[in-house]
Amino acid sequence: MYYMSKTHNPVPDLVNEQITAAVASLRKGNVIAFPTETVYGLGADISHPQAIQKIFDIKGRPPDHPLIVHFAKSAELEFWAENIPTTALMLAKHFWPGPLTLVLPKSRHIPLSVTGGQDTVGLRVPSHPVALRLLEELGGYKAIAAPSANRFGFVSPTSADHVKKEFGDRIDIILDGGSCEVGLESTIVSCIDNEVAILRPGGISVLSIENVLKQKIFVRSHGNSIRAPGSLTSHYATTTPLEICHGESLFLRSSILLQQGIRTAVIVRSVREDFVQDANNKLHCVFMPNDPVRFGRDLYATLRRLDNENFQQILVEAPPDNLEWLAVADRLNRASYSFYK
Repeated sequence: MYYMSKTHNPVPDLVNEQITAAVASLRKGNVIAFPTETVYGLGADISHPQAIQKIFDIKGRPPDHPLIVHFAKSAELEFWAENIPTTALMLAKHFWPGPLTLVLPKSRHIPLSVTGGQDTVGLRVPSHPVALRLLEELGGYKAIAAPSANRFGFVSPTSADHVKKEFGDRIDIILDGGSCEVGLESTIVSCIDNEVAILRPGGISVLSIENVLKQKIFVRSHGNSIRAPGSLTSHYATTTPLEICHGESLFLRSSILLQQGIRTAVIVRSVREDFVQDANNKLHCVFMPNDPVRFGRDLYATLRRLDNENFQQILVEAPPDNLEWLAVADRLNRASYSFYK
């Protein structure tokens, strides 16, 4: 998965007016929702401790689960982090603005409430034009701490409507920047102690990072000493039970559920013709792109839609077992974890 930044897109005048109002709200210590190229964020000015606490309260997020700090310019990296290795500078130069979060030793300007008590921090320069304009208007050497704008542990929002349905008037302002272009969270890369490691796959593929650094990168899934957003075993969950099916098991499992009278939705990208014919007649079948970038872009919106349609079960055709599909596989595995407990 690789995302090309489109920061040249202009921001409409009406949205500019809303951004000005959002900046005023942030300066008062309120929480707002705003679009990024990955998912919608629930943001607060990191200089307002009470606003940071509001994020945790609204989401129901554990206080030891860190937030990602968003700022406007790569040149400000040294203000927010210390002991920055060359590898981090290379990645920032190549992928910022964009869906990459760098985990580095935090500077004194980052409060511990943002990092979950850790001495490291996740930092990112987003590429969505609304997010960038918001950060620019907030001012130089100012930053917004923001997790995804949804209840903790559940499916992330990729539209303003998702946020409105989730939180309603609990958020002061929701900036509408359209549907998110990446649709999955940022890739989180740790650059601590001269070791580069992927803590969470996302909008920038492992292969793309390896190509820039000219070295192999570790991908860590469990047991990290550094706590990172979205790294819990169960996360990104639907309220409807979700099950991943490999190969022929998708056909067999859907047939069993059909016989049991269980209302089932099936997400497929590459299946047998006889299954498709059967699905068209008896099952609710959602056909997704057989491409990791487009599949990832549509995934959360599809899961949210199916959650709202009162299905009793969601089956998903397993993604290919390769690095290009790693971010999609990660989200599906975590979303389905409670089904397999």
